[in-house]
Amino acid sequence: MRKFLISCAALACLPLILVGCSHPRPEYPPPPAYSAVAQQGYHDGVRAAQRDIHDGLRPDVDRHPRFRNPPVAGPLRDDYRNGFREGYHAVYRGGPGPGPGY
Repeated sequence: MRKFLISCAALACLPLILVGCSHPRPEYPPPPAYSAVAQQGYHDGVRAAQRDIHDGLRPDVDRHPRFRNPPVAGPLRDDYRNGFREGYHAVYRGGPGPGPGY
């Protein structure tokens, strides 16, 4: 009976043990001086780089459709692309880039 209780207690604690095994994902906040469009590009670039790393792909910002064809109007495309590029490279560098001086 005692072994049964110990087994039940261990089984009940299993979810708590598994939660502690997850690795925290580092954050890559965009520089505060970025425009809203550049911030969106930055976040999209971070997600694209994290996917590339997860999938074992080599770094190549030009591979991503959102970089090649930004989801913003004509005059904002360069701002989005610069943000995307900085976010993408921030993941590979291990931290945020230099800021809005693209």
